[in-house]
Amino acid sequence: MDRLRPLLLVAALAVAIGGGAYALDLFDDAELATIDARFELRGERDPHPGLALVLIDDVSFDALDEQWPFPRSLHARAIERLRRAGARSIAYDVQFTEPTEPAEDGALLDAVARMGGVTLATSEVGARGSTNVFGGDAVVRRARARAAHSELTTDRGATLRRLPLQTGGLKSFAVVAAEAATGEPVGREELGGGSAWIDYRGGPGTFPALSFSRVLEGRFDPAAVRGKTVVVGASAPTLKDVHPTAAGGGLMSGPEVQANAIATVLDGFPLSSAPVWLSLLAILALGLAVPAASLRLRPLPSLGLAVVLAVAYLALAQLLFAAGTIVPVLYPLLALLLAASGTLAVHYSFDAVERIRTRDAFARFAPSAVVDEVLASAGEGVRLGGVRREATVLFSDIRGFSALAEGLEPDRVIDVLNRYLTAMTAAIMDEGGTLVSYMGDGIMAVFGAPLEQADHAERALRAASEMLGPRLDAFNEWARADGLPAIEMGVGINSGPVMSGNVGSPQRMEYTAIGDTTNTAARLEAMTKDSGFAAFVSARCHELLPPELRARLREVGELEVRGRAGRIGVWGLESARPPR
Repeated sequence: MDRLRPLLLVAALAVAIGGGAYALDLFDDAELATIDARFELRGERDPHPGLALVLIDDVSFDALDEQWPFPRSLHARAIERLRRAGARSIAYDVQFTEPTEPAEDGALLDAVARMGGVTLATSEVGARGSTNVFGGDAVVRRARARAAHSELTTDRGATLRRLPLQTGGLKSFAVVAAEAATGEPVGREELGGGSAWIDYRGGPGTFPALSFSRVLEGRFDPAAVRGKTVVVGASAPTLKDVHPTAAGGGLMSGPEVQANAIATVLDGFPLSSAPVWLSLLAILALGLAVPAASLRLRPLPSLGLAVVLAVAYLALAQLLFAAGTIVPVLYPLLALLLAASGTLAVHYSFDAVERIRTRDAFARFAPSAVVDEVLASAGEGVRLGGVRREATVLFSDIRGFSALAEGLEPDRVIDVLNRYLTAMTAAIMDEGGTLVSYMGDGIMAVFGAPLEQADHAERALRAASEMLGPRLDAFNEWARADGLPAIEMGVGINSGPVMSGNVGSPQRMEYTAIGDTTNTAARLEAMTKDSGFAAFVSARCHELLPPELRARLREVGELEVRGRAGRIGVWGLESARPPR
């Protein structure tokens, strides 16, 4: 049966389902989880050298003994300390949208103006990206600062994995901070769209940080901030500015997330999704691989190939991630899983059908126990491949059957022949022989193949004795009672190597045994005519018989066999009675 078409269908369905699921983002949450796993496998990398963190942490709260929000003069003093320490720019992740005491507001505004280039966070955006930071955008501009949207893109589960170019018309905090540091604008072209993956350098604590209170007191090494963009923000858990991220390792404070986002922009957005064509190519390749390979491989090796491909693709996905390209993992693996499962189903369905067909065909010519053992030993390969075995081949033929048949009606001929073949087949199968073929009134059988039998020669001689004795007697008794003449038989038996297996086309298979051993057995059967013996047994077969069976044979001598260069020893069956 042709397996190509169903395998092509399996591959097409696997690719279609995998590609459709990819197009619809059916497993988006699980796919995002694989990206998180890739960050974990990649491990931590060194923090960006152009960034520094100042965190309003628990240490700062304890040291300052202040309630949140802190007086703005404290923030002004921190900015002044960082300016004097040589900070390149400051990204302040604390919102100043509501006015407080005029003196406090003025102090902060003056510090921001003296620093210049400060990025100020806000989550409140008005029309066309307007803000209310310091009371309005005009004030921010006079202070030589820029307002930026501090919110990042959250996936389901509130996990932060991407940074947008802008929100509500206002550029994101990370983008503005990077622009302030480099003096270069950042647009959609750089992000590759409206948002980009945050290339986390590690989990919480990857970036070294200074406590806000120590900065206020001037108790820090100016080298830690000199020439760098300093991100200032709150990390104290009580302020609830902590988030799950793709980097794992627990919740990360907002300023740390922003530092990773700014580093991503400064590094030129090193992580990007694979183009659609590459993702679809991966789905196509994994969906086709196993069905195509299974045309040459058996099912279990095909399953092994699927496992190897899955592992190899996961390794490739990790290597590409380390190089900056995020390829989908689940959708190609889904196509691979469906293709492998479908391929196994096709092969095992076809094998089951072939096994049934082989059993049905083979069971007519061999004992059921032999059929069961042969099919079990065949394993996955239902079609019996060619093997070389030491076996014994038996040929039998009715003497003068053609003359007998000429005087009978066709239906009568077939009835007589069927009765005869039924009796002789039973004798062969009772000894565990395999009926290879009927050739008119002739029979070919083999002992010791396809199932190995150490006593194959003995079985063949016992079967021949049964055929020539009780079976033939019973048939002739029936024939005489039915007004038919008695018949005589000739049998040839030879032992030696044979090549056996299933031959034929997918539409029709037959078991056969070929080789010189088979040809010689057929010649021996023909030579029994007018020899005075009902059966001829080759010397090789004689050697394999136990003494009690050898005693039933009489040496004929060295005879020439047509088709062979040289003589062979031949023994004749002395009696047609079965040996005891």
